[in-house]
Amino acid sequence: MWYNMGMPTAYTPGLRVTEYTIIRKVRRLPLKGEVLVQAGQRVGADDVVARALLPGNLQAVRGAEQLGVTANELLRLLKKREGECVEAGEVLAETHGLFGLFGSKVTAPANGTIEYISPVTGTIGLREPAIPLNLNAYIAGTVEEVMPEEGVTVTTEGALVQGIFGVGGERRGKLLTVAAGAEDPFDESRLSTDCAGCVLLGGATVNVSQIRSAIEVGALGIIVGAVSDAVLRAYLGYDIGVAITGQEDIPLTLILTEGFGQLAMARRTFALLDALQGMDASINGATQIRAGVIRPEVIVPERVHTGSTSKAQESELKLGVRVRLIREPYFGQFAAVTALPAELHRIETEAMVRVAEVRLDTGETVLVPRAIVELIGE
Repeated sequence: MWYNMGMPTAYTPGLRVTEYTIIRKVRRLPLKGEVLVQAGQRVGADDVVARALLPGNLQAVRGAEQLGVTANELLRLLKKREGECVEAGEVLAETHGLFGLFGSKVTAPANGTIEYISPVTGTIGLREPAIPLNLNAYIAGTVEEVMPEEGVTVTTEGALVQGIFGVGGERRGKLLTVAAGAEDPFDESRLSTDCAGCVLLGGATVNVSQIRSAIEVGALGIIVGAVSDAVLRAYLGYDIGVAITGQEDIPLTLILTEGFGQLAMARRTFALLDALQGMDASINGATQIRAGVIRPEVIVPERVHTGSTSKAQESELKLGVRVRLIREPYFGQFAAVTALPAELHRIETEAMVRVAEVRLDTGETVLVPRAIVELIGE
């Protein structure tokens, strides 16, 4: 895997944990289609905002080979032509044999349209019906922008919690707490039929047996602080060897807020999600840690602003703030910012960059590029 999970590790590069923020989600079709909503329109998380038709599977029917004739001969034996629709089992071409006996037939293997007939190979290309692709809003909110034939941007206000790693795609359900606290593990005794369709807040960690039990009662997601690489491998059935997740064929989305190994969930994170219990949440386990960083997320949309600003909302790099370094030779180390020089400094690559002076928790003071410094919440 591309994570080193041999020992407990927590890499939290600027993850957001906030009870209130403005959230914008771009919802884009994979190919051109039809947008079904208008700018300013209110939408629910499950409302379809755009639709496209994916091309159906193309089947190559070896017509000449099946009839035992040449490609030219096949053309004279065809019952259907290019562009015509056919149903499964319908005769595409046939021979009648001597005196009309012992003839052969080529039939359509599925419903579809004749896309091509090759005069060289005697192959008939049958395109199966298009597959409708519905794109939902994912979050409840307002359509802020319409991109004709492509998609929309949906805006909402609410709580946002970003995780460090996740697997599984977009799902929506009510938040339900199944752990005593941030330091406590997933409590399987709390599972019941009431968990069906819910996103479970599981505390510090969860094992494979508990994940499977959650699936059995119909849960759609689990949020925990950390799991071991063995648990992740056992749940997926394989090692993750790619730099992006979210497309796994699994029945439950798993989101880790802290890292891998045995790590408690941050108390602030647990307290926020626990306070939102019973509210509808949109979650996505998609993760990408290289170019174009994508973080797994938990969104509870359409919450009223309380007027308070928590430490989790702070995003300014300034003297005294706690940070974590995300590149070698200080990868994963915690520090406090002690100075922010205005002038550019030359680094090992010969590039001139802005730097920050930080005091590591080990007591050492070092000068590092600001690009490898990321904020953390206390």
